Amino acid sequence: MLSRVANSVYWLNRYIERAENVARFVDVNLHLILDLPDQSMAQWEPLVVVTGDLALFQEKYGSPTQEQVIQFLTFDDHYPNSIVSCLYTARENARSVREIISSEMWQEVNSFYWLVQRAAEHSQEVDLNQFFQEVKLASHRFAGVMDATMSHNEAWHFGQMGRLLERADKTTRIVDVKYYVLLPSVQDVGTTLDEIQWIALLKSASAYEMYRKRGRHLITPRQVAEFLILDREFPRSVQFCLRQMQHSLYRITGTEWNHWNMGVERSLGRLCADLEYMTIDEMIQQGLHEFLDHLQQEFNRLDDAIFKTFFAVNLDPVRHGVS
Repeated sequence: MLSRVANSVYWLNRYIERAENVARFVDVNLHLILDLPDQSMAQWEPLVVVTGDLALFQEKYGSPTQEQVIQFLTFDDHYPNSIVSCLYTARENARSVREIISSEMWQEVNSFYWLVQRAAEHSQEVDLNQFFQEVKLASHRFAGVMDATMSHNEAWHFGQMGRLLERADKTTRIVDVKYYVLLPSVQDVGTTLDEIQWIALLKSASAYEMYRKRGRHLITPRQVAEFLILDREFPRSVQFCLRQMQHSLYRITGTEWNHWNMGVERSLGRLCADLEYMTIDEMIQQGLHEFLDHLQQEFNRLDDAIFKTFFAVNLDPVRHGVS
């Protein structure tokens, strides 16, 4: 497979997934405000912290208000990780590989793009709750159409790897923000407000119902973190995403270890093995923030290894500049 094709399908899926995750963060925070005993307690800065672009936001907008954070994360076309920018870049990647993807996939990406563009043009009039719901459903439709209409060949597996790596990264970030940033005051731990916010975190990952169905009756930081990091069956947990990535990687490379694929297979294999044998108590003893920060650095190294292994040769311009 051409490296430009693999690269474009990989980033097409990463950007669709990224747009969905941004919609999740903002939508859950909007609903959280309704549950807070005092709406002045609503915090919008953590949503920007999740992206890793707080400094960029502060340079452009200053203090984080609800309106400014929503504009930055949703409709700011100069911010490369906003929903509108993600869909522009996803569409460009899809356009560059139209001969590889199915026509139904192109139609879904194109419809998704215009959905977001129309909302951006009338951002002051948009029903945000409905819009974010539409973004999440459009992402799900794209994933379903891709699974149903595209051969599950190398290109499909590159798309899977992009989607799953993006999802695992965002899951670590939302857990990290809640655990480390959102409630720095010790006296708030274990209060009703604390529980409301942990429930909101579960809902931002569509994990609340599945968490309950696993027989977990209490909402505790330890159990929520364990579920979102280590659960082997929930499709947004970090461990599930990495194990599925490993399956796709093996389907791309086979089981033969050589100088061409050893780096990326070793990096991903080590991550999977670490999570396989670690317990949540060990993570907390190490420092959950430090552990999650380490995971995010490992995800960046894994992305670099994927790039160097598969995409660096004859690379199309649709790459990290629009990734």
